[in-house]
Amino acid sequence: NNFGQVVVEVKSKVVPLEYADTFELRSQGLMYRKSLCAECGMLFYYHQVKQGSMWMRNTFIPLDVAFIRKDGVITDIKAMQAHDENITSSSEDVLYAWEMNLGWFQRNGILVGDSVTIKK
Repeated sequence: NNFGQVVVEVKSKVVPLEYADTFELRSQGLMYRKSLCAECGMLFYYHQVKQGSMWMRNTFIPLDVAFIRKDGVITDIKAMQAHDENITSSSEDVLYAWEMNLGWFQRNGILVGDSVTIKK
């Protein structure tokens, strides 16, 4: 599957991401990858506002997920462990989910309530 590209801006950071904007790409996500570069990640676009949910089946890399509302505000940042099949859900309806390496958001001072800008 070929993921598109999208850029997310938050605080002073500009982060190019892989873009999962179809059901098939969202379903694949970061499965089966053995590594993810330090500044790499993926943005999942749901097309309609809904409760976001992720799981880590067949995912080898521990990840953080930030759920993002339609207005760009981060509602949650949650840690997910490799191969965990429990569902990680957003606390409110969101339009996007943004996955990065575990600890990336904390290391970069990005918090719940911060606003992100998405540039396709």
